[in-house]
This record gives sequence, C-alpha cells and structure tokens, in this order.
Amino acid sequence: MTASSPDLAYLRARLALIEDRVRSLVERRQADDPAPDDPFRGLYVSDDAAVRLLAPPAPGPDPDPTGRHGVAEFGDRLEAEGHPLVLRRLVRDAGLDDLDVDLVLTTLLPDLDSRFERLYGYLNDDVSRRRATTGLALDVVGATPDDAAARARLGPSGRLVRRGLLRVEDEDRPFLTRALRVPDRVTAHLLGHPEPAPELAPYLVDAHPFPVPLASRLARALGSGAHLLHLREPTPGAGASVAAAALAEAGLGAVTVDLSRVVDHPVPVELLRAACLEALFGSAGLVAGPVEALAGTAPDVLRLLTTSEVPVILTGHDSWDPRWAAQTPLSVAVTALEPADRAMVWARYLGADLGALDGVAEHLALAPAQVARAVTAARTAATADGTPLGPEHLRLGVQAQNAAGLERLARRIVPEVGWDDLVVTPAVRTALQDVTARARHRHTVLTTWRMRRGGGRGVGITALFAGDSGTGKTMAAEVIAHDLGLDLYTVNLATVVDKYIGETEKNLERIFTEAAGVNAVLFFDEADAVFGKRSAVKDAHDRYANIESAYLLQRLESFDGLAVLATNLRANIDEAFTRRLDAIIDFPAPTEEFRRELWSRCLAPPLPVGDDLDLDFCARSFELAGGDIRSASTTAAYLAAAADRPVGMADLVAAVQQEYRKLGRLVLEREFGDYLTLLR
Repeated sequence: MTASSPDLAYLRARLALIEDRVRSLVERRQADDPAPDDPFRGLYVSDDAAVRLLAPPAPGPDPDPTGRHGVAEFGDRLEAEGHPLVLRRLVRDAGLDDLDVDLVLTTLLPDLDSRFERLYGYLNDDVSRRRATTGLALDVVGATPDDAAARARLGPSGRLVRRGLLRVEDEDRPFLTRALRVPDRVTAHLLGHPEPAPELAPYLVDAHPFPVPLASRLARALGSGAHLLHLREPTPGAGASVAAAALAEAGLGAVTVDLSRVVDHPVPVELLRAACLEALFGSAGLVAGPVEALAGTAPDVLRLLTTSEVPVILTGHDSWDPRWAAQTPLSVAVTALEPADRAMVWARYLGADLGALDGVAEHLALAPAQVARAVTAARTAATADGTPLGPEHLRLGVQAQNAAGLERLARRIVPEVGWDDLVVTPAVRTALQDVTARARHRHTVLTTWRMRRGGGRGVGITALFAGDSGTGKTMAAEVIAHDLGLDLYTVNLATVVDKYIGETEKNLERIFTEAAGVNAVLFFDEADAVFGKRSAVKDAHDRYANIESAYLLQRLESFDGLAVLATNLRANIDEAFTRRLDAIIDFPAPTEEFRRELWSRCLAPPLPVGDDLDLDFCARSFELAGGDIRSASTTAAYLAAAADRPVGMADLVAAVQQEYRKLGRLVLEREFGDYLTLLR
C-alpha cells in the first residue's frame, strides 16, 4: 500500500499501529508455540496444545501511546494544511472513538495487504479462517474476551454493526470465533472512492433542491438535533426538493431514495442500510419517499428508517400515521410553488430556451425534478425532429411525467385538436376559455389571494358540460386539455359503477388518488350515472345510493385537479353538485350556419371530394349534431373508398340515410328533396 494522497498517508499511519500489534501477537504466539513448524496446524488439537489452551492467556500487546500521539499530530497537521481527511470525518460523523477505529482497521487489514490473510490464519490457529475473528480483533486492540463493553461494540446493537461499518458473520459459531468483515463500500470510501455502492445506484434519484421559506424552518429543526422529519407533498417529488434544500441550508448533503422501487428489492432492509451508510459517508441526510410504499408492505424497513442515526426526511402524500413508528416526526405540509417560483424553476432548466415555454406549462403543479425531466424529454424530442425547442416539445415533455397508474382506470387521450377545430357558439367558446383561465390562474386566486378559505376544499376546477349527444362536449374537453398542455383521461364508467355496496366509492377514490399525481383533465362522460340526484329513502338501495352521491360531493371539493363532467341530461344532476361546480356550460344543437361549417371541416382535404357536393343543402335540410355529421362523413368516405372514387353527393346522402336509421328517424322526402332518388 502506497501513500498517494493525504487520505492514504493518514490511513497508512493508523494501519501501521495495527500492524505493530499484529506483529507483537505473532511474536508472542511463536514464543509460546512448542511446534511452530507443524504442517498440520489448525487441523487437529494435540495433547500439548490442549495443555496450553488450559493455561491462563497471556496479556495482549499494549497500545503504543507514543505512536498514537504521533499519528494524531500527523492528522492535525494535514487538516491544518487544508486536507480534510476521510477517516477523521467518518469518526466525527459516526461518533466513533479510537477503539472503534482500531476494530475497523484490524478487520480491514487483509483487504489491503494479502500478507495478513496468512498471519490471521496463523493467529486464528486455522489456515482456512483468513479474516479477523471477534476474538482476534479484541486481542489486537488490547481488550480481553470478558470485557463486556468491548464485546458490545461487535454486537448487533453496537454502533459499528448498526451503522454498517462492520459485519459479523457465522452467527451460529461461538462469539469469539465469528468472522468480521468490512463491507467493500466502506473500504472504497476509506480509499477515497466517492461513487455509491453499485447495488444502491438504481434506487437513487436526484432531488433537485429548490429554496422555499419552508426549507429554512426545516433547516432550523435539523440544526436543533431533529433526526426525523415528514413532509406531505402535493405532487410527487415536491417534498424531496424541499428536503434537499433544507439539508443544504443545514450544511448537509442529500441522499435521495425512491421507496416505490425499494419495495421490489429482495432484501429492502439491506438496501436502506446501504443508503444510510452513503448518507453517513457524505455528511448527508437521507430523503426517502413515498413513505406509503413501505407502510403496508415493509413496516420493518420503515422502522429502520425512523431509528436511523443519520437525519431522515420522509416524504409522501398521506398524513403521518403514529402506528408507523414509535418516534413521532415533525410533520409539515409542502405547499405548491408560487407562480413566481414556478417561473424560476422553469428558467433554471430551460436557460436560453425560456422563450419556448410561452405559457405552456408555468401553471402546472410540477416538482423541480419533474420540470428537469420534462425539459430533458422536450430537448430530446426537438433533437429528433431536427428543430429548435418549442412549445409542442415542452407539452410532450410534460405529458411524459404523468404516472401510468391512471391509465389502468381511465382511457388516456393525447389531445390533437385546438380552438380552431372547435365549432361552437361564441358564448360557449367564451365559457370554455374561462375554464382554461381558471385552471391557469387558480393558484393565484385561490391560494395567494385566498379566495377559497377553509373547509378542506382543494384548488381544483370542476365544470359541467350539458347538451345532447354529439354537440361537442368531449371535443371541448380535448381542446381545453390541449390548450393547457395536458392529457385527457376519459373515465370508463364500466370500471367505476359496481353493484356491490361501497365498491363504486372505492373505484372512484382510486381514480381521484391517481389523478392527484397527474397533470391531466379528468373527463366523466355520462356523468349523471354517478353524479345523479339523491332521492327519498324507501329502501336500503336508496340509502346507499345517497351515500355514494354524498361521498362524491365531498371528494370533488377536495380534488386539486381539473375535472369535466358531461351529461346529456342536466336535469338529472343533483343540485348540490351544481353549487360546487365552477362552470356549467350548455352545448346547444348547431344552427344551420354551424352545421355548414361542420360539414365543411369533416369533408376537408386530404379527403378527395367530388364537384357535386351540396353542403348548403346538407346544412339546411339535415338537422344533425356535430357528432352525427362527423359519423355521416366517415361513412361517406368508406362508401367512396369502396367504389374507388372521390366522395360524391350520392355517398353523402346514403351516409345520412344510415345515420337516420341509427337515430331511429324517418327518411322524409321533404328533407332529402331531389336527392331522394340517389338512395338505394
């Protein structure tokens, strides 16, 4: 081993003291050994050896105070010259003393110098046992086997074992013959290797610290000695960002672990012990979340975190449950970032490309880590397109941050239509634009200006779209989602409504819970099926139906996202729901003017059309909703494709006839006029 750095030079000086003690033990053994050249040593016990074993043990080597004092002065000089020593920092952070360090270095020697494998085999009187045993380690450091305090340092509750600096193996053997081992990561750290253990790396995430006033409060708590904190976060990653900022303000680093991945590890306890060890090595605190991932499946792992000697900040969406640990942490709620702070976060990661934001995502409840990932994904998409970073790329990056859990409960629609594609009356358009304005500025109005106080109300926006089928309700929801840069999730009522009592509420709760962590528009089609009027209680079915509606009333109030309810029968919606709605928009059937526009858009290029199309006649004669016009246009396109020709008036009239049949309407001569002869 060569001293190639101050750290290694100091480590070698400390190890030299251990080498001297090992040398003294070998010399003492040779002086007392009647057959030092016995080739079968360690494989049998002779009569003479039995007699020697019964003799009182000779005292071990005394520590050399002169040598220890010289090493201490050497370390002081190196630190005074501006060389912070890894070993000394570990001693301070872990609260170790000289005896602890000697035990670690005694165990470490064979990993650094192969000569000591054979020497330890000799001292263990067993050539197959080439590591230090607990008995040998105690002997080297000058402790007797009956020294309870020294033995406790190598027990499961000792700080060396508890902190993961030493491992005691062969627990089925007597205490003094159990093997000791220094984990490879500890050895690497003492030799100056900063990278975390390879098995831990896949579970570490970047917290992306962002300073907020709450971080200063948490830093003061950490400075006063608090070792366990719990943060309730509004969005995944928000708590970790605040926790990392608090640790930085307290002069500590942050080791951030994703607990949702840890639960799938075969031995999560060992993995988190390794994480605590990394925090110790880096003079850092451990940030771990979501805590709910461990609470139900691995309570022993959660107890390990709550009793760790490094500062631990747990994050999660739920409130702290006292049953999770005997120790009660300081539990605080992390609020959503102010608009100015959100702009600062986007500016940090976009840099010179800040102009690409263009109001696309500033209003979204994204944690700094999610913003960083969104910008990275957006830049990748821009590179793939061979174009500068733009708003569309940022929309893709934001949508990529949505968790997949909601897709198991609702159908995801990536919005592809905008305001120019929507054909509605000016009043409806204005009302829809008001919904998007509410979504963009809700934090300013409801939180900063405190226009929604108390009552456990969330900061969500809920709108009701009412109108006949095909009048554009679903498309309007898609337009709003596109304008806000969000995905649209359509809730499938078949997965929600359940005949068993209480199951419908559970299904809805799962949807709302998943939607809380997703930046999306939640769309309930045929909403009157689950948001219907409460009725007089005549039997148990009525009672539980009313309970279901009451639950939904409460859940909508606490929802922080954007929900759109669509119904063909507004009269069936309970009045208590309408009071809690931010907007109610009626979608009327299209007038002749709008029907003409709808026909024109549905039959636009690249669809090939013939010269005989009479769209004015279609708009005037066929009183169809927008959805029906789109369906008829699609049918006409199929008829034309089958005949290998552009869409003509015969195809269009035949398609309208089919649409009438679907709607149960009669084909009247006064509606089809001269084109009635084109029907088959």
